[in-house]
Amino acid sequence: MNENIIKRNELLAAKVIKGLESRNMTGYFVANKEEALKKALELIPEGSSVTMGGATSVHEIGLSDYLKNGNYIFIDRDAYDDPRAAMLAAYDADVFLSSVNAMSDDGVLVNIDGNANRVSAIAQGPKKVVFIVGMNKVCADVDSAMKRARNVAAPINAQRFGLETPCSKVGTCMNCKSADTICCQFLITRYSRHEGRIHVILVNDTLGF
Repeated sequence: MNENIIKRNELLAAKVIKGLESRNMTGYFVANKEEALKKALELIPEGSSVTMGGATSVHEIGLSDYLKNGNYIFIDRDAYDDPRAAMLAAYDADVFLSSVNAMSDDGVLVNIDGNANRVSAIAQGPKKVVFIVGMNKVCADVDSAMKRARNVAAPINAQRFGLETPCSKVGTCMNCKSADTICCQFLITRYSRHEGRIHVILVNDTLGF
């Protein structure tokens, strides 16, 4: 990565972390995927029950595979005959893993969901929530973060799931009411009332969508 980009990301991450702290959330900045994996494991004690939403970033740093094969109780919804049962089990998990669709540079998290299992677990339930966030998802403000979530993350996710939404065909949000829409619930996390619950690992890399 270009040295100027690295320096810019370091400065931006410092601002984001300060913003997160003002919102009773904890932020960290790591140089690469390997350090992101290490930091995440520091936050997840062995023996913990852990689950996740459909977070590509979690897979990209190797965290999901590590947890599946390690000394953890990994609630893998893909292994359940009834995925809803896994989703319900998530609310009582020790740790919920996720990324964000976007976030502002002063620490506000923006997420859009279709089934609401991810945003509902972020909002309440699991004892700890750990976000893996590439610096590509940091935006100037909440409005920009919402635009990114709707016009970048949502169309790409609709395409990878093979959904018949307008955005999957044109590549940008059409504010649709399609039966396949994944833009059903919007969660803006601007503050955490629970000390030590939300942790955001900012990775000096491009992760997810």
